[in-house]
Amino acid sequence: MQKLQSSFIALTSVFFFWGFVAASNDILIPVFKDKLNLEQWQSQMISFAFYIAYTVGSIIYVVISKINGGDILNRLGYKNGVALGLCISAFGTLLFYPAAELVSFPLMISGLFIVALGFSLQQTAANPLAIVIGDPSTGSQRLSLAGGVNNIGTTIGPLIVSFAIFGSIKGSGLNDLSSVKVPYLVLGAAFLIVAVLFKFSSLPNKIIPADTGHKTGEDDTSSVFSYAQLWMGMIAIFLYVGVEVATASNLPEYMKEHLHIPTESAAPYVSLFWASLMIGRWASSVGVFNINSSLKHLVRFVVPYAAFGVFLLANFLAGNDLTPFYPYSFVILIMIAGDYLSKGNPARQLVIYSTLGIAALAAGMLSSGLLSVYAFISVGLFCSTLWPCIYTLAIAGLGKKTNQGSSYLVMMIMGGGFISLLQGWLGGPELIGIKASYIVGVCCFVYLAFYGYRTKIILKKQGIDFDRKQAPAH
Repeated sequence: MQKLQSSFIALTSVFFFWGFVAASNDILIPVFKDKLNLEQWQSQMISFAFYIAYTVGSIIYVVISKINGGDILNRLGYKNGVALGLCISAFGTLLFYPAAELVSFPLMISGLFIVALGFSLQQTAANPLAIVIGDPSTGSQRLSLAGGVNNIGTTIGPLIVSFAIFGSIKGSGLNDLSSVKVPYLVLGAAFLIVAVLFKFSSLPNKIIPADTGHKTGEDDTSSVFSYAQLWMGMIAIFLYVGVEVATASNLPEYMKEHLHIPTESAAPYVSLFWASLMIGRWASSVGVFNINSSLKHLVRFVVPYAAFGVFLLANFLAGNDLTPFYPYSFVILIMIAGDYLSKGNPARQLVIYSTLGIAALAAGMLSSGLLSVYAFISVGLFCSTLWPCIYTLAIAGLGKKTNQGSSYLVMMIMGGGFISLLQGWLGGPELIGIKASYIVGVCCFVYLAFYGYRTKIILKKQGIDFDRKQAPAH
């Protein structure tokens, strides 16, 4: 048992890195925009380069596997795959040194691209490893816990990177870009240390094949794209990741333009956006525990506020004034109500949360001050469980084609780059402006709500009904 725990701790550190870097990008975007006099759409190339790397990495993985006549990870081993991915990401962080010294934006986004290429390989290997290192029947619980560690990374990442760049979370500004290289070089060293630990750890190097348990009567020779729930789900994943990333990455610019809050003071609000995903995921995970009904109702109320407490503690330790964040506790009540109404049905939750996301963005565009900021931040609450909802619906009924369908869904993570770039372009002063640009997110949520409604009908025709089943946590 102790051996399993030590192995799992090493594995979850990788999940932490993914969240830490992804959320920290939201601090880099306004920093480089200010120092290099970039247009808003140009600054969004940071998000674009980072998220498109996941798709490029997946394509490279498939191509090399076919050239070698077999799955790469089945040859390298999944443990060694994670270690190799960490080394690739470490190489990417090295580019931050010349990027800062030469004040080169192309070098910087090239470094981020390589970091994310490494993450792509890590994600391919680490998720199944979380299942194989222990009892497969509790594998989903280990993945949920690892996802919670990821959310801790997204919560504290903006705070730590802001501190490293500006000298304090509430710093007075940035004179040059030399301080940008420090946190990423340290991160690169951490990547290499964990890679070595992985290489010489007792983690297994094999994988247990996944099986969804859903079987359809269709011929195995049919195309995976003949399943409407999958190809529509690919679009849904693209738009879900897009609205999540674009909402956060454009938030510092909105606060700067409309609230006159400088970039160095926006980190706690960016942190709250990503903490909102943690709040929503912790709330949704309550359903997997075998506790009596009355206690479960209480826990569903308490757990989201416990997650909110983690955010408050992190900001307290960072020396931030917590007073502006207390009103957000009322917004969490709306998310809890949506969770109750969904009753664990992924299609219903997708419709409810997407509708709430539309309302949140509309409220942000129609209001002003901190009220609008909290409205935009609350999108994190309503995006929190959309991945497992979409994923569950999209692979339902695929049977032996589940792994193939899953790989196509992962490729759609590139939506985080394309949608943020689109919103950044529209948000320029010569077009509709940063505030009105959040209409992009509204359009994304409209499709997501439609997908939840339509897929429920599609799956029922295939004999699949989630009314008595609960979506797995992610």
